[in-house]
Parts: sequence; C-alpha cells; structure tokens
Amino acid sequence: MKWGTKYGPHYVNRLYGMVRRHLSGDFDFVCLTDDANGIRPEVRCLPIPPLNIELAPGQRDGAWKKLTTFEADLHGLSGTALFLDLDVVVVGPLDDFFTQPGEFLIIHDYPRFWRFGERIVGNSSVYRFEIGAHADVLEHFRAHTEAMRAKYRNEQDYLSHYLHAQGKLAYWPAAWCPSFKYHGIPAWPTNYWKPPFIPKDARIVIFHGECNPPDALEGKRNKRFAHIEPATWVAEHWKE
Repeated sequence: MKWGTKYGPHYVNRLYGMVRRHLSGDFDFVCLTDDANGIRPEVRCLPIPPLNIELAPGQRDGAWKKLTTFEADLHGLSGTALFLDLDVVVVGPLDDFFTQPGEFLIIHDYPRFWRFGERIVGNSSVYRFEIGAHADVLEHFRAHTEAMRAKYRNEQDYLSHYLHAQGKLAYWPAAWCPSFKYHGIPAWPTNYWKPPFIPKDARIVIFHGECNPPDALEGKRNKRFAHIEPATWVAEHWKE
C-alpha cells in the first residue's frame, strides 16, 4: 500500500523484484495506491478503498488505512493475501508464508524491556489473511472509530487485540521477520566498526522507527548518539 510522497515508485518496483526472486510459481502482485505513476507493469495498481470515518480538522488517518485491506469486497480480489510494507527487504524464501498454519498470521511485535505481561500486539509489516474473511475488523472500527482510536495507539494494536479476542491471531516464527534495528546491528561499541548483518534464518528484514533501507545502506541512523556502519548487504537484495 502506497500513499502520499514519502515512498516513491521505486519502493514498489524493488519490492516486486524481491518477491519475484523469492516466491515460486505464479502470483498476483497488487499495490493499493493513490498514485500509480512510475510503477512497473507487472504490478496491478488499484485505488486505496476509502476508510470512511469521521476525522476532526487536521486529523490524519495515517496507517489506519491498512484496515481497508479487510473490505468484504476488495476490488473483487479473492484468495490468500500476504501484505508487505513497502520498506521491508526480502532476503529469503517466501513460499512458507503461504503454507504456515493459522487463520491470520502477523509478526509478533518485538519485545521492549519496559513492557510486561502478555504480549499480544503484532507488527503489521507482514501479515497473511484470506481476502474478505475478516470484514468485521473494518466494520467494527468504522462503527466505533473514536473509542478504538482512544483505546489503541495504532492500527496494528487494534487489529491484534480484535483478532486475538476471536482466537484467530497467530504469529510467524520469530526468526523469519527480524527487526533491523533490534536484531541486525552489532552490539555497542562494536557497531562503530562492524557492519550491520542479516540475522540468522531471516526471510524478511523489517525496517521500522529509525531508518529505512537506503538510510541503512548509507550508514545513517535517525537517532541521537547512535551509529551504524553502512549495511552493504541491503544493496544485494533491495533491487529490482
């Protein structure tokens, strides 16, 4: 899903290239977007469905747009869908993402030392579902928008708790979708001379919070007093 100007068409084009190299057989690659300019012809571009919620002046719907992937009728699409954020880097085989048991699968969000208790929330950079099977996720959000936005900090928080309550939430094996910033950067102080690396058994490396793939490639980290060497491995994978 691509909207606005933060990510150019090359993110879509490179994501398609990575998926094509790592997924066997035929597949449909769909981009829900407000601007299809510059996107390669193998990608089927379709409009982002309207979220259809009331917003206060200046209030943004942001990543809540992802919930529109759960429309009962998503442009007539059907079958099993694997949603990928634009800024992930695919480094390993993807076939198992379609055969892993579970009704709805998502990344188990990465633990933080200050969070205690049961960890339910998933990271929605990578999730799998049957198109049209979870329309109630979106219907409930539309009917209770203010209450859900007040209770949950973002769309993945809401989505995870809603499906967990139905007993439908499951998680990918932890090694498949590691975090670049948590799992791919050498420990301090070795991060000043050792380059970032691909974590063992990784399939899709997730970039969130501090830098995106081109930042990592250049050795840029958008965090004070933090340092990374150039992640040269990104260039080997993040390409058309």
